[in-house]
Amino acid sequence: MNGAEALLRTLCAAGVDSCFSNPGTSEMHFVAAMDRVAGMRGIPVLAEGVATGAADGYGRMARKPAATLLHCGPGLANGIANLHNARRARSPVLNLIGDLSHTHRPADPPLASDIESLARVVSSWTRVARDVHAVAGDGAAAVAAAMGAGKGIASLVLPSDVCWTEGAQPAVPQVAAPASAVPSSAIARAVEWTALGAQTVLLLGGEALYGEGLAFAGAIARRTGARLMAESAIARIERGRGRPAVARVPYAPAAAIEAMASVGKLLLVGARRPVFSFAGPDGRSRPERTDLEVAVLAHAEEDIPDALARLAAALGCAPSPPHAVSVERVPPATGAVTPASFVQSLAALLPEAAIVVDESVSFGRDLFPHMGGAAPHDWLQLTGGAIGSGMPMATGAAVACPGRRVVNLQADGSALYTVQSLWTQAREGLDVTTVILSNRRYAILFDEMRRVGAAASRTASDLLSLERPEIDWLRMARAFGVEAERADTMAAFNAAFGRSLRARGPRLIELVL
Repeated sequence: MNGAEALLRTLCAAGVDSCFSNPGTSEMHFVAAMDRVAGMRGIPVLAEGVATGAADGYGRMARKPAATLLHCGPGLANGIANLHNARRARSPVLNLIGDLSHTHRPADPPLASDIESLARVVSSWTRVARDVHAVAGDGAAAVAAAMGAGKGIASLVLPSDVCWTEGAQPAVPQVAAPASAVPSSAIARAVEWTALGAQTVLLLGGEALYGEGLAFAGAIARRTGARLMAESAIARIERGRGRPAVARVPYAPAAAIEAMASVGKLLLVGARRPVFSFAGPDGRSRPERTDLEVAVLAHAEEDIPDALARLAAALGCAPSPPHAVSVERVPPATGAVTPASFVQSLAALLPEAAIVVDESVSFGRDLFPHMGGAAPHDWLQLTGGAIGSGMPMATGAAVACPGRRVVNLQADGSALYTVQSLWTQAREGLDVTTVILSNRRYAILFDEMRRVGAAASRTASDLLSLERPEIDWLRMARAFGVEAERADTMAAFNAAFGRSLRARGPRLIELVL
């Protein structure tokens, strides 16, 4: 058995069952091993940023890693932007990165590069496989690292001679390091702070935003009057009727400052302290008051559900499962396309158990607060600010959750970074509805120019435009094998969206703004 087969058998035994692949020559022995080993779904992608973004979406929903198969340093470099987003989301991801053989590297061939240094930029664990007899154990260690406390990105560099050499044996999967319990002092302080009611905010992140963690957070808020908020960029949250209401720290600085104005005490629960994406000329970095008190109930690498359960027990409250609530059902909107009309239709038409992947950027900035009355769903967002994550993330989420409709709210400028995702969606028959929010410009950058006091000249406006020529989204989608249609009114969108939900496989709707 060669090293590639031993590694693949080890990964399958450890529960890794999907591999988003864009391989080259150095990875051919791993590719060939897939013919001999059952249990790994090889999913081809046309660009490395699609592979890494899909692994991010898969990890957020499955809570276990998918693998990426990348070709040497340049392949990793092409995928780093979406690995940056995955790192910010604390997604479990396993990168398998091919490299030149040990004997060939000293000749300095064209693809030689410092892969290990590149990988460390976005990885919590990095290793170069040195020996065929150790490579399977390296794989087991990589999976355990990705699944460890706080979860993260594990990158294993595979020189080709390690993969083709015979004499390897599979390794026993390793147990991931468990999350540590928070100290009792953190629980005691949280009891005091939540007793103060609405001036205290529990800022939720990670496992506090879904499952048992969210149920306990909702019970604590109901008992004490403390408010629940989430970070501006949310990796994953369960939303919709019957689930606890969680406000989000707005992205725009002025709105974030207003939202934080009444917060006297901020209790971090798996979340980072709020910070603006960019500072303006005033130099301000955070939206909080100068007298704000900040404390940590649970760090991201600690046991967040357990911390919330212990806090709830100390307060004498128990979580309740999602429950039926009486919410006035608003019909889909008609008339012109606006953010308000679009979110009205989305909330009315979204199917039960959908997964919404939000890279709507400027048009969709205010959609999130109005989705509380929609059918229960999961909501995933761009987390690291590196645009081009939405379409790959939707692809990975659909692989992780077959049978659930994925709805990708996608700004047109961001979509162009990883539009190749559509081909993978078509090839794999994934149930993804992509809504291209087509304003034919990088609208967010016009907003940012105004915010930082930079005058928008004719040259600047032209530089940020997606016109001359206009992009034909329908022809582009069909070229990748995805059925597509255009809507320029809400009535047309409602009809197109309904058709997409009734169909199997991917669909694209260009919503003209």
